[in-house]
Amino acid sequence: MQRHPVLIPLSQEHQRLLFVCRYLKNDAAAFEGFPLETNAKLAYIVKVFQEVMVPHIQKEEYLFEICTGHHPEIDQLIQELILEHQQISRMYSALAENTDMIAAMDILARSLEEHIRKEERVLFEKIQTELPEILERIKWA
Repeated sequence: MQRHPVLIPLSQEHQRLLFVCRYLKNDAAAFEGFPLETNAKLAYIVKVFQEVMVPHIQKEEYLFEICTGHHPEIDQLIQELILEHQQISRMYSALAENTDMIAAMDILARSLEEHIRKEERVLFEKIQTELPEILERIKWA
């Protein structure tokens, strides 16, 4: 299904975040200009969380708020995704304190990737099908 225009910016941000997930995994291949040293990866994830993830979650939470209360299945899915946002944020916050930062980054990357796939493949599809009139009311700043 083609993405609704209002969801395209979120999907584009998801694409950038999926790259971050690939980069943070234990078995990451070398990407030109992206060092594989643990401290370099940590610095990169801090930058991405501040610049991309925080505003992205704010947009999604606005989407969640406006889409809640119209369809029980979507409401349930939104509740799951909100909990995942909280879990991912806690995992990110705990990175620097973790004794095995490599494993912690790998777990964060895999959790974030799974979360993004759920939003893209399940939530966005369902919202486009069930709540197109709600999407028409959304205007990103």
